[in-house]
Amino acid sequence: MTVVGPFGLSVRDQALEADVQNGLAAVEAGLLDATKSEVPFITEAAQHLVRAGGKRFRPLLAMLAAQFGDPYAPGVVPSAVVVELTHLATLYHDDVMDEADVRRGVASANARWGNSLAVLTGDFLFARASHILADLGPEAVRIQAEAFERLVTGQILETAGPRDGRDPVDHYLDVIGGKTGSLIAVSGRFGAMMSGADEGITDILTQYGERLGVAFQLADDVLDIASDSHESGKTPGTDLREGIPTLPVLRLRERAAAHGRAEDLELVELLEGDLTDDARHAEALGRLRVHPALEQARRDTVRYAEEARALLAPLPKCYARAALEELCDAVVHRAG
Repeated sequence: MTVVGPFGLSVRDQALEADVQNGLAAVEAGLLDATKSEVPFITEAAQHLVRAGGKRFRPLLAMLAAQFGDPYAPGVVPSAVVVELTHLATLYHDDVMDEADVRRGVASANARWGNSLAVLTGDFLFARASHILADLGPEAVRIQAEAFERLVTGQILETAGPRDGRDPVDHYLDVIGGKTGSLIAVSGRFGAMMSGADEGITDILTQYGERLGVAFQLADDVLDIASDSHESGKTPGTDLREGIPTLPVLRLRERAAAHGRAEDLELVELLEGDLTDDARHAEALGRLRVHPALEQARRDTVRYAEEARALLAPLPKCYARAALEELCDAVVHRAG
């Protein structure tokens, strides 16, 4: 059993391990090639997060999905590069919106070069992803465009907040289905589609990616509260400081509204106050870390991961399917 990639997936078959390792290495080379510019500064800024590393979760899923067809088909690696470039571009933009200082254990692009250059660098990555995508055919362009529309819609819905009468948790799950689930779903779809897998298998892997993507984001929500910066690679409690309600906070509010316990109401009031103050932020983070709402968010993460696993049942039993099942466990493990 060998650990593959920064995400730490264990693979039980040497041939599958070699395919995945070689695929991820080719994706890494493709990312560096796609982020080169004739202008040295653009290359430096565009490769800033590429060289900082990352889990490469989306390319990993694409490589595993490709095992249900021809994993060596020429479109597999470029399509994985497209989804990772798109993901990286959103990180540049997200860090500007969140005013984040740290990303993947290094200074964020906006902290290093300012908001304008960070936004423009994200745009540059989108352009490079589109250039690669154009060679993969009109169907791939349409799929990516639809996913990108969902991604942006999710971001807008997050910014706007739930409409009157809408359950905040349901609204939030819709948000992350768009912001995170859509692109991870495309990773599974591209890997299968580019490999020539059957349409039914491609549909299963698309739905699997969507559920797993939601679980992945929920695990990130938990990790943002529960971990330190060494574990997560970014400043803990960034969303708290910016007043962005992730699932642990929403579950806390839900409990406070349902039961009216004084300690819950007090913590809600603290979270809704000014958390730009370091002392108040540290107190809020510390109290939320030991609150039952965080454990409830962990259970939500497990539920989505198990839904993703159940979708795999119709697939033929093979090492690739076992790896996809283990990926569900790996996502849950991140949440503790």
